[in-house]
Amino acid sequence: MLKIDDHDNAIIGPAMVWREQGLCDVLVYDAEKIRENLMKQGMTHEGAREYIEFNIEGAYMGKGTPVLVWTQDEWGTDE
Repeated sequence: MLKIDDHDNAIIGPAMVWREQGLCDVLVYDAEKIRENLMKQGMTHEGAREYIEFNIEGAYMGKGTPVLVWTQDEWGTDE
């Protein structure tokens, strides 16, 4: 399974997803925890979100590409 460098503390666990006409095992990450990690490195809240969107969510690394879950995200809500 592919991993996201320097964010082992954000791993939720494994999952099976359907990709490229078959099931494969991937790691699932808590995106909020990754954002916290990036903010500890000096990024702003918005800067960390943008980094994740473009550099992690936007990176397809093949069948084993990890999945991110936004557990507390409020972007895109109608509230």
